[in-house]
Amino acid sequence: MKIVVPCSKSDTIDHHFGHCHTFKVFEINEAKEITNIVEVASPEGCGCKSNIAATLKEMGVELMLAGNMGNGAIQKLGNAGIKVIKGCEGDITECVKKHLAGTLSVIDITCDHHECNHH
Repeated sequence: MKIVVPCSKSDTIDHHFGHCHTFKVFEINEAKEITNIVEVASPEGCGCKSNIAATLKEMGVELMLAGNMGNGAIQKLGNAGIKVIKGCEGDITECVKKHLAGTLSVIDITCDHHECNHH
């Protein structure tokens, strides 16, 4: 399984998917252990208008643990077969570990404003 997390410069979950510094893809084995982490450059521009969903799909990503994001991004990721859990925050590795342990708590918020002219 592969889980992706949009990251800020300090390796915390970025609060806005489309403006993140980078993406980190966590490879997970059958024992629910992190076996590898790959960094993926964040494309310029707004997330849902970029090709990031297709790139992540090609890498085999199945799940994104994210902060806030708009419905356009959620739909584009969903169309690529990537499930999204939003409302995550804090250290990216700890967030992935909590998800794997079933102890992740989230605040489900959808971004309703964009500087990228989605509407």
